[in-house]
Amino acid sequence: MFSRLYIESLSLTFHGHDLIVDSELELNYGRRYGLLGLNGCGKSTLLTSIGQRELPIPEHMDIFHLTREIEASDMSSLEAVMNFYERLDAMDASTAEKRAAEILNGLGFNKKMQEKKTRDFSGGWRMRIALARALFMNPTILLLDEPTNHLDFLNGVCTNIIHMQNKKLKMYTGNFDQYVQTRSELEENQMKQYKWEQDQIASMKEYIARFGHGSAKLARQAQSKEKTLAKMERGGLTEVVTRDKVLVFQFTDVGKLPPPVLQFVEVSFGYTPDNLIYKNLDFGVDLDSRVALVGPNGAGKSTLLKLMSGELVPLDGMVRRHNHLRIAQFHQHLAEKLDLEMSALAYMMSEYPGNEEEKMRAAIGRFGLTGKAQVMPMKNLSDGQRSRVIFSWLAYRQPHMLLLDEPTNHLDIETIDSLADALNEWDGGMVLVSHDFRLINQVAHEIWVCENQAVTRWQGDIMGFKEHLRRKADPSG
Repeated sequence: MFSRLYIESLSLTFHGHDLIVDSELELNYGRRYGLLGLNGCGKSTLLTSIGQRELPIPEHMDIFHLTREIEASDMSSLEAVMNFYERLDAMDASTAEKRAAEILNGLGFNKKMQEKKTRDFSGGWRMRIALARALFMNPTILLLDEPTNHLDFLNGVCTNIIHMQNKKLKMYTGNFDQYVQTRSELEENQMKQYKWEQDQIASMKEYIARFGHGSAKLARQAQSKEKTLAKMERGGLTEVVTRDKVLVFQFTDVGKLPPPVLQFVEVSFGYTPDNLIYKNLDFGVDLDSRVALVGPNGAGKSTLLKLMSGELVPLDGMVRRHNHLRIAQFHQHLAEKLDLEMSALAYMMSEYPGNEEEKMRAAIGRFGLTGKAQVMPMKNLSDGQRSRVIFSWLAYRQPHMLLLDEPTNHLDIETIDSLADALNEWDGGMVLVSHDFRLINQVAHEIWVCENQAVTRWQGDIMGFKEHLRRKADPSG
């Protein structure tokens, strides 16, 4: 029976770079660990090395490593969860189906959704199907690489946090909020101790320098201080607290365009005329708009962004855009279009030919990708680092308006905060689709609800909307 996994001197390298040096890792049965650290510090590499048993893991512990959503196919979500069933002879078919249905139901899939083909679901829902499959297989160790980046998950699910920093793993008990509090208290104490030691050292050194060659008595005292100092140094001095190097994002200000910049006039749209997603939409978006689109999955939030950008054309009515309006759209599939054999620098040079290298380096640097990371093949970058390449590519077009579809899916919490700061300092317009209520709270001035073929403005903030959803889900609460 698995009670704990303990690896005492763990070191990990990736393409010749040290990611972890001589650290320890302990995982106990029944605990749920959240692994945190800045983009590119090696979190996914650590999970992969556990998943592929490159670390000493006992044979009897089976591992399931979930890295991406379930593939889009004609299989129903229920079938996709049970797809591994051939190997699971321990369960008979009816019990297996019942259990798979219960797991899906717990993740928000009603009976009808369980029968729907996986290719008819968005990426977020396909990730849930993959999670259901992982839970169905019931492994000893379940590794989830970014099943979501929402703090609710780290707070509601995790019993422990592992923080990866300075090539070490540091364990904390409790969820994300408790980790933040404990870490800041420890760092405050460490800084006090560091300052005290440094003051002691400075005054001893000064004493030694002044009296080391003085009278016999003073010289003796100076020698004893020298011994104390050497002993302190041998025992190991407290290190200064290293702050995570938080990367600043920066969009270039674009100035003003007179409204109306983007106008929907009596717009109706559906992928087929007899199945309308939107009917008679009338609204405008300007350069001072900061809008978050919310609403049930499948209500057409991403579709609305595509109508704004011109990627889709209305069946009826019209979308008017200002002649000089430059729109840039961020969506999940941009990362799939990157040529991963190329470096970020080579990619930017090929996308924006005729610019000198220094200018392109600066453009990528604005989004926190520097030095070697700019010139190594992008296949060696983490998902979060690739997202930065896409942001620098978008920002280089100097758009007046950003349409952002789930922009934070592969970013760590610090980077999401940097993105929020950059958006708040920028003077263009923004329409955001996100499940991340924390980000919406940071950047949106208006909440628009997409449902029932309409777009309506929510009178209130996102936290009020979250409460409204909670009450709707649990009327008794």
